[in-house]
Amino acid sequence: MINELMQRLGVTPESYQGGNLKVTSPIDGQVIGQPTLVTPAQAVDMISLAQKAFEQWRTVPAPRRGELVRLFGDQLRQHKEDLGKLVTIDCGKIYQEGLGEVQEMIDICDLAVGQSRQLFGLTIASERPGHHMRESWHPLGPIGLITAFNFPVAPWAWNAALALVCGNSLVWKPSPKTPLTALACQALLEKAMADFGPDAPTGLSQVIIGDNDVGEALVDDGRIPLISATGSTRMGRAVAPRVAQRFGRCILELGGNNAMVLTPSADLDMAVRAILFSAVGTAGQRCTSLRRLIVHSSVKDTIMQRLKTAYQGIRIGDPLGDHLIGPLIDQAAYDQMQEALATARSLGYSVSGGERVLVEQYPDAYYVTPALVEVPEQDDLVRQETFAPILYVMPYETYEDAMETHNDVPQGLSSCIFTTDVREAERFMSDVGSDCGIANVNIGPSGAEIGGAFGGEKETGGGRESGSDVWKSYMRRQTNTVNYSSELPLAQGIRFD
Repeated sequence: MINELMQRLGVTPESYQGGNLKVTSPIDGQVIGQPTLVTPAQAVDMISLAQKAFEQWRTVPAPRRGELVRLFGDQLRQHKEDLGKLVTIDCGKIYQEGLGEVQEMIDICDLAVGQSRQLFGLTIASERPGHHMRESWHPLGPIGLITAFNFPVAPWAWNAALALVCGNSLVWKPSPKTPLTALACQALLEKAMADFGPDAPTGLSQVIIGDNDVGEALVDDGRIPLISATGSTRMGRAVAPRVAQRFGRCILELGGNNAMVLTPSADLDMAVRAILFSAVGTAGQRCTSLRRLIVHSSVKDTIMQRLKTAYQGIRIGDPLGDHLIGPLIDQAAYDQMQEALATARSLGYSVSGGERVLVEQYPDAYYVTPALVEVPEQDDLVRQETFAPILYVMPYETYEDAMETHNDVPQGLSSCIFTTDVREAERFMSDVGSDCGIANVNIGPSGAEIGGAFGGEKETGGGRESGSDVWKSYMRRQTNTVNYSSELPLAQGIRFD
């Protein structure tokens, strides 16, 4: 199956076979490819090629650059089913989620095409007579993109589509756990470039499959003015200081540890559906997964009973089949989940679920039942995010207590409240409410539309990507002053005669 998929997507066999990196599918643990790891020296050469490509690409008019992204979007539409299936095989999320991720790629291409004609600057009133001021926006340079296994294609596209219309080249380091999807995306972009013509230079987009040393080479290279990285908080703490040391820019989308506040007035039917999708979808391996449920004590017993019933009906298995949950990415993820649940039990907390299943059918894969953990209050275990389907449930008495608990974690990507009280909803979205980059009302924390900028994780200072005005992140601002008078204003007291 994998060879047929790769062939239809335009990936050459030599790019993913016969190399020194064994890639296994989390579905069954079987080897699905062996691409070749890039060395740090090779990465430096690829960055040099990206620099040359940038110098040519920035001279292409922005609406013309948008045409390349339009053609890429067309390629994605033509190959949506195949790429969605490859996402499932590569990272283990169910097929419908794989398709959804490709649809996000298509959506950002549509947005970026329009953005290519709207790279607007301001006109500014000058204090000097006979002058006007304006701001211009210019491309930055080669953009370094680092992505994680759980969303192997969409975050790259969010960045890439905007970066390309802004006049930048791309250097992409995907997760070594999911490199095949990156090779497929590159192949589709190269098809679009072939249709686009010679205005798209060689090296405009490149994929670097490598380990940490290659990531360090990318992060440390002064020719890369912006690093956009998606992954763990640990990764972000390693990347940010190195980029800052050379005065580069970062867009970081890291951990979420996202919470839902469930109030007494909430529509519980709606809430149960949202909790189920947010907490167990992608086997709890989203940066926007629901991990903390802060529920009013008056409805806690009711919601727990309904959740336990709903969890028992969840279908777990092959993500290409009719199942809601696929596997964890690997044994390390399983071990981290079991360690967190063991700690919860040692603290006397009630734990439901969390067992490994389908072991005989998939001895080299890690399927688990999602876990519910009831805790009396938020502690260090709850504050530490575990990338697995664990939902911590804790009671609250007053709205103020709920918000204090909600914001009392270092992470802060997405959040939500379920309420029919307009005052609670508005307070949650106010400057004294949720401290996260995304704050939703009566919808779960996972899922984001392309039109709005995704993210704004509080721990990293609010890096954002995708929609809204984040195109400016991929450009540099320049202020221009023009003297259209016949005189040169001089500082008081200065004479040249």
